[in-house]
Parts: sequence; C-alpha cells; structure tokens
Amino acid sequence: MEKITPLINYGHLDFGENKVQEAIEKWTIIKKKNPNLKLHMIGKLQTNKTKQAIKLFDYIHSLDSIKLAKKISDEQKKIEKKIKIFIQVNVGSESQKSGISILDLNEFYKYCTSVLKLDIVGLMCIPPINNDPNIFFKKMNELLSSLNLSELSMGMSSDYLIALKYNSTYLRIGSKIFGIRN
Repeated sequence: MEKITPLINYGHLDFGENKVQEAIEKWTIIKKKNPNLKLHMIGKLQTNKTKQAIKLFDYIHSLDSIKLAKKISDEQKKIEKKIKIFIQVNVGSESQKSGISILDLNEFYKYCTSVLKLDIVGLMCIPPINNDPNIFFKKMNELLSSLNLSELSMGMSSDYLIALKYNSTYLRIGSKIFGIRN
C-alpha cells in the first residue's frame, strides 16, 4: 500500500494484478475511494475466479480459451458489467504457455465478439524468454492490424522499450516500479 498510494495521489490511474484473491484484498477499498482508477487482470485467470474478477477488474489481459470466454460472458451478464478484454496470443507457440494460437486467433476473435458479445479491445503476449522480442512484438502488431483492433498489451520490465517500438499501448512494468515480488 505504501508504494501504491503515492502513485494514486500523483494521478496514476491504471494498475495491474496477477492474482484475483490478492487483488480483492488490496484493491476493493482503494477502488471505492478512487472511482476513476482502472484495475487490470494481467495474470492467468482461472474460470473458478471469474465471478470475483468481473466484479473488481475493469480489464482482463489474459483471455486464453473458449471456456474462459464463455464464463466471462456469463458473469458479465449476471451483473450487467462490460469488461475490456485482451486475447492472450501464444505468439511463440510454446507448449508451456497458455494463449490462443496464431492459427486459431481469427476464428476465436470472431466467436468472442459475434457470439459472446465480448468487448475485445486488443491482444496480449509474453514472448519466449531468451529470444529476440522484436520478432514476436512485430508479429503481434501485424495480428492486431489484421483484426482492426487498437490496443496491444505487451512489454514487461525487461523489454518494454522494444515493445514501444511496435506500438504497445499497455506495458506491464511492475518490478521496475515496485521491485521484485516476494
């Protein structure tokens, strides 16, 4: 809290969290006191946490499956709230990472927007470690254009300057600001 309050007082309004439970504990009261604040779910969202996430978050950056898309759609309808959503793309085709494959992206996007009526605003990726992020950020920018979307969530503390070259609109640079997590 001692690191967040000065930022809010300075006028910073967008914050990201990786875990729903931690976000509930940390942000519920802060959001009530600061109605202009926007909270972004940037970590993997489990379907069993979706109901809680929809109530608290304004953005979800990690839509990575049809099952989660359906759950988000259902929970939004229940409380009549529209969340801005980024589709997580597995841009490096890594088996250990979640995300929609590049080959399935177009069909997944159409399903989410046409059938489920989700407010998909952009794409998100985490490029493979120990590879040149330029290749993957460039590809994400191309995918974004092909879907006629405007928001790109990519770039973290180690590669955010490169992400900016490829028009990233949301950077996830928590450790550079707040330090390494325990």
